[in-house]
Amino acid sequence: MNILVTGGAGFIGSHLVERCLAAGHAVSVLDDFNDYYDPALKRANVSAFRAAGDVTVHEGDLRDTALLARALDPRPDVVVHLAARAGVRPSWADPLLYHDVNVTGTLRLLEAMRAAAVPRLVFASSSSVYGNTDAVPFREDAPDLKPISPYGVSKLLGEHYVRVFSELTGMTAVCLRFFTAYGPRQRPDMAIHLFARAIRRGDPVPMFGDGSMRRDFTYIDDIIDGVAAALVRPAGGFHVINLGGARTTSLRDLIDRIAKAVGAPARVEPRPVPPGDVRQTCADVTQARELLGFSPKVGLEEGLARFVAWLSRTEP
Repeated sequence: MNILVTGGAGFIGSHLVERCLAAGHAVSVLDDFNDYYDPALKRANVSAFRAAGDVTVHEGDLRDTALLARALDPRPDVVVHLAARAGVRPSWADPLLYHDVNVTGTLRLLEAMRAAAVPRLVFASSSSVYGNTDAVPFREDAPDLKPISPYGVSKLLGEHYVRVFSELTGMTAVCLRFFTAYGPRQRPDMAIHLFARAIRRGDPVPMFGDGSMRRDFTYIDDIIDGVAAALVRPAGGFHVINLGGARTTSLRDLIDRIAKAVGAPARVEPRPVPPGDVRQTCADVTQARELLGFSPKVGLEEGLARFVAWLSRTEP
């Protein structure tokens, strides 16, 4: 299978590229190596998967139509669209950029895929599309979704464009709503990475609110299991599918668990809840199980132990 991964130099993308190479697929990557976090980390990811196999890397902006045409030649069997401006909180600082990259960029990709007659798309969406709902666990058929951040809005708009193009062209399209992916290579600004580094250094750990916010954390290997399955399943049509750990953990409990994994106490520093942070996330993965054969296998305790071991190797 010939696969194009946009955002393939990032956290989830680099793990997916490695999985695809191990399975014998031909893989190409499109990434702009932007400075949202240190581009050197993304280039290190590329060096690692290039050592595992032959990968073509197209460096540039997702909104560059000429670059998209080159990346889609020869035509891939499937595009996995992970490239995006990430993060709920940063999206408030520059909502226009988030809309331009995540919505306009996705639309330009869909147009390029239509021109190249690419038959299948896997689109990375987010649990952020659900907003502040009390209907737990979150189901894909939930009515009246109301995301509360520019990032969440951009992902929901992306889903709508994917649906429209799927119906228009007959392209098979799978939108995967990720629930707080974590693990080795996680972005440095994400909670688990941020907290673990602070505890290891003896720095204060920022706890937003009273620690009661809850998240459904999903280990990277489980996320990649779901994405890999979506390369070939379901067989046709348009689908929206949650990928989550199917259990929730409070922020206060998460900090305690990370401290245990690190083997050092956490000095908690309460802070106000930032705008756009939802009260809770919790995935109903029934549809993922039925359509993708998905079943999360790595619990939080084991996942944190793996992450801390990786962090100790990379940041001694």
